[in-house]
Amino acid sequence: MKCKIIVFLFLIASSINAQFSEEYYSLKKKYPNDHSINTNDEVTIDIKLIEGEIEIKESVLEERIYLSQFANFGAKQEINFSSFSDINNLKAASYIFDGKKYIKNEVSDFIESDAQSQSFYDDTKKINFLYKGLSEGVKTQKSYSRSIKNPRFLTSHYFGNLEPIVNTKFTIVVDNSIDIEFKKFGFEKLENVAYNVKKSKKRTKHTWQRKDTDKIDLEVSAPNFRKRLPTIVPIIKSYNYKGETIEVSGSVQNLYNWYYSLVENVNNDSVNTELEKLVLSLTNTKETEIEKVKAIYYWVQENIKYIAFEYALGGFVPREANKVFSQKYGDCKDNSSILKEMLKIAKLNGYLTWIGTRSIPYTYEELPTPAVDNHMILSYITANDEVYYLDATGRYLPLEMPSSFIQGKEALIGIHKNKFKIEKVPFVPAETNKYTDSVFIKINDKKIVGTGKMLLDGYPKIDFFNSLEYIKTDKDKKDFYKSVLEKGSNRCLIDSFLETNKFDYEKPFTVDYNFNIENFVSTYDNEIFVNMNLFEGIDNFKTPEDRKSGKDYQYKSNTKLTSVLEIPNGTTIDFVPKDFNYSQADFKCDITYKIVGTDKIIMTYNILQNFTSLNLKEQQNLNSIIAKVNKKQKDVVVLKKI
Repeated sequence: MKCKIIVFLFLIASSINAQFSEEYYSLKKKYPNDHSINTNDEVTIDIKLIEGEIEIKESVLEERIYLSQFANFGAKQEINFSSFSDINNLKAASYIFDGKKYIKNEVSDFIESDAQSQSFYDDTKKINFLYKGLSEGVKTQKSYSRSIKNPRFLTSHYFGNLEPIVNTKFTIVVDNSIDIEFKKFGFEKLENVAYNVKKSKKRTKHTWQRKDTDKIDLEVSAPNFRKRLPTIVPIIKSYNYKGETIEVSGSVQNLYNWYYSLVENVNNDSVNTELEKLVLSLTNTKETEIEKVKAIYYWVQENIKYIAFEYALGGFVPREANKVFSQKYGDCKDNSSILKEMLKIAKLNGYLTWIGTRSIPYTYEELPTPAVDNHMILSYITANDEVYYLDATGRYLPLEMPSSFIQGKEALIGIHKNKFKIEKVPFVPAETNKYTDSVFIKINDKKIVGTGKMLLDGYPKIDFFNSLEYIKTDKDKKDFYKSVLEKGSNRCLIDSFLETNKFDYEKPFTVDYNFNIENFVSTYDNEIFVNMNLFEGIDNFKTPEDRKSGKDYQYKSNTKLTSVLEIPNGTTIDFVPKDFNYSQADFKCDITYKIVGTDKIIMTYNILQNFTSLNLKEQQNLNSIIAKVNKKQKDVVVLKKI
């Protein structure tokens, strides 16, 4: 009987195993930890010149096989499109292996819907569909064509994704009357890519193909995929029609000319009288131009709600200032529009400015197409050519500080129809972005009782204010401050706190507080042991040891932490830890102890972070420093009872 059961189980196992193809076993062996594999990723772009107009058709073929029990998570699929492109000839199917061959299950239901969220409104639509019978070992295939209506929006091709790719192929077929250029980024990292070009009398075919491309990992604060993946960006520079050369995207000037054509007729209507009165009330008591700019800029930040809109060329054209003023909301272009108009009413000049966020790694010279930027702000330029970058989509941004996500980026500033200038937004110095916390502590048996003062300025203050905006009840506020001000142990209780300069744009924000920590002090015979380091300190810079990518940081920072211990009567100082110091060009950390008279010990803990990104090796080096600092943080002061 036992033998029969064993044979029966063996037959069941064999039957189950027979449901998988040889392709499945081969890929499962090669990628044992991956849930799915992109077996084929092919994109072909066909570019023709027809009666003086450029026609662009993109064909996409994507094939995948699922290697785990979580295959069903890939069943729901969507494809996005907008007024700049149409989707045609969409086909999709799943292929289930029956032990001998794959059985095709075609998708028949494709549902079109708007792709909108509560705070983002655009003309993007999506086609939704479901693969049938998706499970381990099943293959899928989808194909479609896309008509690209504007030659400035050619598709970039990335050699990589969040899953391994067995075969990736990118092909462009173009008429010889069209001057096309291929910008390559990150190709120094790319191995085993084959490039082939075939030229005939009328057309040229370019093909790039690569086998076995590894996946990239999705990790917190990892550099944007544009920085991590080798990329080809095709650019149509110009085309020749009937002996005439028509420029498209060959230079920054071409890009600016197109951008300017979209904004030159904005705000030509008569100004809303209520808007004029508002500007007058904001500026009539201000003596300098800078004071007037600040008053207007801060009003827009506080009163115009940011909601992102994209609709056809509306994604590039600002709305009229009168409309933005009446509806009290708008996107980045709309905020820039009303700022420009309000400055104009105050007899000041503001300049519409195109800029890319730090997620886009290209300069305007490298990539003079709309792919180089994704944001609009307003620039104010003083008589001394000092540039201020006004981004009213943010909150609590002082005039002197750009929004954190445009630091280090090039700004394309539109001066007038035929003139622009490119300026680089500076990084805000670490010393400006202050986080300081000072505590004064006394020992009460095994308990610590203390007072503290937290001070925030720069981006840390702005982040803190944005968090405070979401707090609606006193209980939530107390819980929030407990999490922020907690010291040394989860037994820490915040007894009271007092806020100063809350939501102020220019003054540092401070919080005075009282706290106590039960059972924090250890004793043995006549000795008292106290860890004066009550702060988390450097831990927020640490990453897991198995991290595979570098890390981007929002901004540079300067952290200063101080702990002052009052020596109890009847005790003397027996031991104070040695100082710790680490210093290099972009990172400094020190922990020092100082005895003041006979009744105080002052511990200072300073961290200067002077970088905004680290590659993997640099981050690993930082982790090793953090390990040393964490060990030092456990040092204790020893007091002895007299």
